Amino acid sequence: MTKIMITPGAMALTDWRAIYEGASAALDARAWDAIDASAAAVARIVAKGAPVYGINTGFGKLASVRIADDELSTLQRNIVLSHAAGIGAPSPAPIVRLMMALKLASFGMGASGVRRETVGMLEGMLAKDLSPVVPSQGSVGASGDLAPLSHMAAAMIGVGEIEIAGNRLPAADALKQAGLAPLDLGPKEGLALLNGTQFSTANALAALFRAETVFRSALIAGALSTEAAKGSDAPFDPRIHALRGHAGQREVGDALRTLMTGSAIRASHAVDDPRVQDPYCLRCQPQVMGAALDLLRQAATTLGIEANGVSDNPLIFADSDEALSGGNFHAEPVAFAADMIAMALCEIGSISERRIAMLVDPALSGLPAFLTPRPGLNSGFMIPQVTAAALVSENKQRAYPASVDSIPTSANQEDHVSMAAHGARRLLDMADNASAVIGIELLAACQGTDFHAPLTSSDALEAARSHLRAVVPTLEDDRHFHPDIEAATALIRAGSLVAAVPSTLPGLA
Repeated sequence: MTKIMITPGAMALTDWRAIYEGASAALDARAWDAIDASAAAVARIVAKGAPVYGINTGFGKLASVRIADDELSTLQRNIVLSHAAGIGAPSPAPIVRLMMALKLASFGMGASGVRRETVGMLEGMLAKDLSPVVPSQGSVGASGDLAPLSHMAAAMIGVGEIEIAGNRLPAADALKQAGLAPLDLGPKEGLALLNGTQFSTANALAALFRAETVFRSALIAGALSTEAAKGSDAPFDPRIHALRGHAGQREVGDALRTLMTGSAIRASHAVDDPRVQDPYCLRCQPQVMGAALDLLRQAATTLGIEANGVSDNPLIFADSDEALSGGNFHAEPVAFAADMIAMALCEIGSISERRIAMLVDPALSGLPAFLTPRPGLNSGFMIPQVTAAALVSENKQRAYPASVDSIPTSANQEDHVSMAAHGARRLLDMADNASAVIGIELLAACQGTDFHAPLTSSDALEAARSHLRAVVPTLEDDRHFHPDIEAATALIRAGSLVAAVPSTLPGLA
């Protein structure tokens, strides 16, 4: 198994992707000095006796309440238990693991004031594949992802539940089985664990990784649809895109042109084609998909910075023994990134559905109605297009920006929030919907190109078609369609369609 060394402040998106996909993770040993220095600073602050938020005071609206030294451990335990107020379905274990790894990296920056034992507990739980059961709903994205992270912290002190090897156990039992003892929290440690944007960021990163696969798959399906409709590759000419200048547009145009290079289908109508222009869903692929790529890359930049930062509060500066209270827990950057990913996923699916609709319409595609050799007796792709339309409409509704909403909380002390958590949490479902739309387009595009036999497409697109045909045969007469859609969608979600194509496709990097 791959092992990722967590180097605080210097992690690449590929590292986070590997952890999300199951790689083990451990903290770079060079981080321990900064962690120890930060914890020592908290001890000195406590010894001075002055009231410092998060260390010896209440929280939120109760920040003016001074807590006695002999109650500081109880204070930290209480905040974890009281804030573990999430509801809803448990978050997927890979997202919880990624959330824990993000928190580990944040602590490794040495600005959170937590002890070596606390950081080691997080590291140990990751090493032993202990995944706290974290309800997916309850965070407004400021003051951090309080409820989800509290459920993580509760598991660390032996409260709540932990998933291990697919089984849910009481947290205390799971820790004992793994040879770990429940954690006793020191000053500030409960607040440090539950404050931060790691839940929102983990969900957004997971969706970003999925969105890249959806994007690349859509390029392949779009090129195949262009072939099926005997569309022109002239709109992919690099001179067009150089004049506008957007990087994503240029790269998508290059990718589509490369995917179609060497196609006998394209050569068959390169001269004397009576059509002057193709529909936008074919002709404007570089402009639409290129804009989506630029948006995903901007989201990737934001999330890469967030994943390498420190977002709890207050922050400890060991060189001056200061605890500075600020607002790094406010997840507005993550909310904006999540909204960008949502818009990109929505548009990728939307233009794909338009290509499906074009292919099934003989007036637009020149192909048999609904892509069946015997229309009338057979309905062919009539209802798969309807399914794609339903999924696109659902994604349109989900794409409403989360970041523009806010509800005051904590008796108006926390009066503006980001809504990043559910803005990010919706994204995997949106990626699933988009994957299914692309899967349906792949089926339709391959069916359309089958009508051009014995002409073949390019080597790259024939590899994609063969990959599908290995699991879904050509549709001659109506049959149970659901298994075909499931099989095609599985190729998209797993990334195997992209892997099967001998061509370099643009992505996040």
